[in-house]
Amino acid sequence: TDYTDGLALQALKVIFEYLPIAYEDGTNVVAREKMANAATLAGMAFANAFLGVCHSMAHKLGAYHHIAHGVANALMLEEVIRFNSKEAPTKMGTFSQYDHPKALRRYAEIAEYLGLPVKSSKKLTSDEAKVEALIAAVNDLKDKIGIKKTIKDYVPDEAEFLKTLDEMSENAFDDQCTGANPRYPLISEIKQMFLNAYYGKHEEV
Repeated sequence: TDYTDGLALQALKVIFEYLPIAYEDGTNVVAREKMANAATLAGMAFANAFLGVCHSMAHKLGAYHHIAHGVANALMLEEVIRFNSKEAPTKMGTFSQYDHPKALRRYAEIAEYLGLPVKSSKKLTSDEAKVEALIAAVNDLKDKIGIKKTIKDYVPDEAEFLKTLDEMSENAFDDQCTGANPRYPLISEIKQMFLNAYYGKHEEV
């Protein structure tokens, strides 16, 4: 809604500006206050608009492999943005009153609101290019605050990760957050997103 959009967008703007400062200098009271405000704004947004499959998958990463929830979300974020920004399906699966998912445009609006530099491309629509700019900005922010690039960096035992993969994927599908995701995933698609995030590849889902 207009209410939750405003809260979420302002939270994002504050986070991109102040999180690196708060991370580098924990004694910076202004940056810490801004991050407390951003956390509250974001909480007010998702308490009303709910969450999605990124949190579903992060819940399972934390439960099975003891990765902190914020880190787990960060590790899955690019994959989920790419998954959600595909214009498929054209009809919502769980909320039939909505005509179709609009995540591509919504992500593009975030890039616009943050004033991110966008590289034009003949292969991408304007909104797709903005989503790529958003992903680049998210990855840059993760680098600035010491988030490693892949799940494998946190779970180096590949056999252990693969042993839990099917169960994690099924449980993520059943998570309460999955039903509100703008593009409803299959268990196989959740599994592929986990694999992509584990190996740092981007096989299309």
